[in-house]
Amino acid sequence: MECPACGGPVTMEVGPNQPLTASVADALLAADENEQIVVTRNCWACGWSEERSVSIDSIETTEGEAHAIERATLIDDIMSEATEIDNLAMLEDALAEVRHLRRLETAVSGSADDADDE
Repeated sequence: MECPACGGPVTMEVGPNQPLTASVADALLAADENEQIVVTRNCWACGWSEERSVSIDSIETTEGEAHAIERATLIDDIMSEATEIDNLAMLEDALAEVRHLRRLETAVSGSADDADDE
């Protein structure tokens, strides 16, 4: 984000009662009804600043499809594990295993389709 006054970089802080690293999206999702979230933007080059507040009047929650939620959770877990692996060979082995399992799954489902065609 650029400063509207000078074009310099702008920092954004979310508050109150939010950690310094909180994003606006995280603050909104963690908010309770009747809570107010304040977003402050500052340009350290020219001193421009702006404060905006968002009041949460009501919260509507709809749950997604259970399969999609489970899949997204598993993908997040896999990504967390993969980002913590420092050994390149281990990552290559994991990728090879995933590809191998996908080929097996395709071969098995292809055999079932062939049997249905007969």
